[in-house]
Amino acid sequence: MKREPTPPAAVAPEELPPEVAAARLRLLADVSRALASGLDAQESLRRLARLVVPQLADACVVDVVEGEGVRRLMVTDRDTERALRVLSGGLLPGPDDSACALAKVLRGAGPVVVTDFGEPGPGDPLRAAQWSLYRALGAHSALIVPMRVRRQGLGALTFVRRTGAPAFDEQEQALAADLGHRAALALDNARLYALQEHTAEQLQLSLLPDLTGLGHLQLATRYLAARERAEVGGDWYDAFPLLDGSAILAIGDVVGHDLAAAVRMGQLRNMLRALAYDSGDDPAGIMCRLDKVMQGLTSIELVTAVIARIETPDAGPWRLTWTNAGHLPPLLAQPDGRTLLLEEGHAPILGVDPALARETATVTLPPGATLLLYTDGLVERPGEDIGRGLTRLRQHAAALAREPLAVFLDELLTRMSDVQNDDVAVLALRVP
Repeated sequence: MKREPTPPAAVAPEELPPEVAAARLRLLADVSRALASGLDAQESLRRLARLVVPQLADACVVDVVEGEGVRRLMVTDRDTERALRVLSGGLLPGPDDSACALAKVLRGAGPVVVTDFGEPGPGDPLRAAQWSLYRALGAHSALIVPMRVRRQGLGALTFVRRTGAPAFDEQEQALAADLGHRAALALDNARLYALQEHTAEQLQLSLLPDLTGLGHLQLATRYLAARERAEVGGDWYDAFPLLDGSAILAIGDVVGHDLAAAVRMGQLRNMLRALAYDSGDDPAGIMCRLDKVMQGLTSIELVTAVIARIETPDAGPWRLTWTNAGHLPPLLAQPDGRTLLLEEGHAPILGVDPALARETATVTLPPGATLLLYTDGLVERPGEDIGRGLTRLRQHAAALAREPLAVFLDELLTRMSDVQNDDVAVLALRVP
């Protein structure tokens, strides 16, 4: 009986020396930490490049797809002077009409090893740019891996080795492909976060009012979103005229830092406008009505607010009447540097008991004075007593009291928002 020949045994892939395998695992762990340490895509990719050079390659190039072109985001080289000679940050032609290896990777190819650096022919500007790159870096071999997520090509990483270094083996190609995938996830997360942050801020700004119709008042407003999160919140301000020629100024904060808080903020502001315009009540009466309607017809739970009325007679001083529902006191800064926190008219926050009595306080506004309404993000700091924040506010407002109103507000925000952990809304009025 004829015996079938025994098939040759499968050749097992060559195992890496333990120290090499451990070094590559450390590199993956270090890169993962670097990419997860922040949501600044460019800084995360720069950290990745610094880690792989010189552990994996003599140079690392990061290219990202931008519109119809390719942005050379950065070039990192173990020779700093050599890296400086390579242009980064420029926009290269798109990959659609190019035959170079980078274009193939950006169009969907897997990792590509390049060893032939022959001069490019005419009519292929991306290939010409790549040839110039390889020449400037002294490339002997290059490994290009995609940055791709959800079947979308975001860019590519190019690892370059110079003469004397071995070619990229299969394990190194797999390692580089893994690095490209992790970089793509970090880049995608950063872009999604930036989009979410922009959308949240635009939504917040769209919910804040247009203050046209108050041309007889010198007003300035600002809204700053918190720096460390991409959420909308409940900070709000408003100013609108009444039938008798006076005007309402208001500021407040709906509890919460999410989309629901922003929607409730819009609800509350619209209710305030209707109640103040129709009732003719003083600020305390308007606040009581607002509390009652808020608790009876909405799901809004807790709100701090200041409602103030500005009376601007042709003859005689301007007068301010206001009431405060658990909010920080308005600040009055005079041109001579004196400041006053308007602490009268204070009562509990809205949402506790609509039957609570509220009082209206009154003050005459000196010529040239600045009235400032603000939310707690302007003065609060983690672990700090609120009194220190209010003192700091008074000091800066006194120093800026004679500046034009826009300068007063911008400089005040710059000086007060060095550590901004919360949204900030401010509304300022300058008395003639």
